[in-house]
Amino acid sequence: MLFEDLSLSKSIQKAVFEEGYLNPTPIQEKSIPIVLEGRDLIGCAQTGTGKTAAFAIPIIHQLHRIVGSSKKAKVIRALVVTPTRELAVQIGQSFDTYAKYTNLTQLTIFGGVSQNPQVDALKNGVDILVATPGRLLDLHKQGFLDLNHLHTLVLDEADQMLDMGFINDVKKIVKLTPKNRQTLLFSATMPIAIRELAEMFLQDPEKVEVSPVSSTAENVEQRIYFVDKTEKRNLLYNLIKEENLSNVLVFSRTKHGADNVVKALRKKDIPAEAIHGDKSQNARQRVLDAFKNKEVGVLVATDIAARGIDIEQLPYVINFDLPNIPETYVHRIGRTGRAGNGGIAISFCGKDELPYWKDIQKLIKVDVKTIADHPYQWHSGSPEAGEKPKSSNRSGGAHKSRKSTNAKKNKKRWY
Repeated sequence: MLFEDLSLSKSIQKAVFEEGYLNPTPIQEKSIPIVLEGRDLIGCAQTGTGKTAAFAIPIIHQLHRIVGSSKKAKVIRALVVTPTRELAVQIGQSFDTYAKYTNLTQLTIFGGVSQNPQVDALKNGVDILVATPGRLLDLHKQGFLDLNHLHTLVLDEADQMLDMGFINDVKKIVKLTPKNRQTLLFSATMPIAIRELAEMFLQDPEKVEVSPVSSTAENVEQRIYFVDKTEKRNLLYNLIKEENLSNVLVFSRTKHGADNVVKALRKKDIPAEAIHGDKSQNARQRVLDAFKNKEVGVLVATDIAARGIDIEQLPYVINFDLPNIPETYVHRIGRTGRAGNGGIAISFCGKDELPYWKDIQKLIKVDVKTIADHPYQWHSGSPEAGEKPKSSNRSGGAHKSRKSTNAKKNKKRWY
């Protein structure tokens, strides 16, 4: 199928073709016709599958047809709610790109910055609003937001909003919108709470599932290093220097850990920056821009901060800390190998993280290559010393696994 087969307006087709889009991705091919029909939709798809365009393009088409060249005051007709500032910015930029040959206007709002420019833009009127939950509710409470004319509501990364404790805020937001709206819910996973949310707010929705979260991209080469916990920084430095790695995204489980990794790399003259929730929005954007422009070779991020990082040619992802939620591993390594490019995903596993690795293997069912020839292995009892975990065998990781007490205890604070 070609984009021109989707019955989109000429203005949108022109913008899409200028971006080099000829064929829609599977999530786009399945979702766009449903959205154009005005149906509610539940989409299950990973970040990196073209999900933003799957809802942005048909929304722009609908609103362009409704608004046309009207000179009337603009009102919010489409609202996209997303969990992080970085994702909000990324989605807003996509709307700007696809709508550039229409007269539609878009505004992105989020916390951590002055609300005054956002309020001024709202007063001037916008067609499309992209928002994080906290700032949206705050500005509505102050009387700066009117959602009574809303045509389409998008709940993006719904599972992440659940993990971040935003679900109650989302429920409040939905209640502020007209009952006859179109609602689109996108999520990488469908836990019970998300299914309940869908049943509560969607009307007879169509369901589309593409690249479920348990699958990892075939063009991503995965490697695992079993390493002594105290030697992780040395292993990271050694890999960067010996293999001459650049454009490396490193994942840390905590903000404090991310800062410490950056300090350690800088001491060895490796240009590195950290991005996490304690950084101001302006600081995060500066760091992200520097990384995209290759002014910084290593970016160390927590999972929440990294949700909005969308770089087509990102060659390396390193899990400095293994996540204790298996699905997060798939999200992380999905940052590389995008847009048809290859990528390498490297993971460090300390002895205390072995239960996490077993759970990851149980989910992905992929034979990940173990790198045994390195000087920073577990001091004793390591897989290479004769206790190789079943999760790394050649059977693809089909094994019985039980989450550790620590994994359960830390589940609510994984970021």
